[in-house]
Amino acid sequence: QVQLLESGGGLVQAGDSLRLSCAASGRTFSPYAMGWFRQAPGKEREFVAAISWSGRSTYYADSVKGRFSISRENAKNTAYLQMNSLKPEDTAVYYCAASLGLGVVTTAGGYRYWGQGTQVTVSS
Repeated sequence: QVQLLESGGGLVQAGDSLRLSCAASGRTFSPYAMGWFRQAPGKEREFVAAISWSGRSTYYADSVKGRFSISRENAKNTAYLQMNSLKPEDTAVYYCAASLGLGVVTTAGGYRYWGQGTQVTVSS
């Protein structure tokens, strides 16, 4: 089992930045890929970004490419999502997820472990 805890969400204005963190605990001795998803009210959960176990491979949704950056520190069992130039349409609950294995995973179905989510609200 891997437990995930997100932090760093909040209320910001358009154009501001936020950094989300996702701390993993439990079965962290096994390699695992990590990802970020988000869900806005009335919408389905959507993929945001993913990173491989090594951190050398990353993948982004087109809607956040060039604005968001995913990274990880395996020594701290933590992944991050740096969000710059935030827009009102980025408002959502952001979830981190973990998938045992080495490579990037871009679909929600590929993740076994999920955090509880952290709210990000961007005002115009």
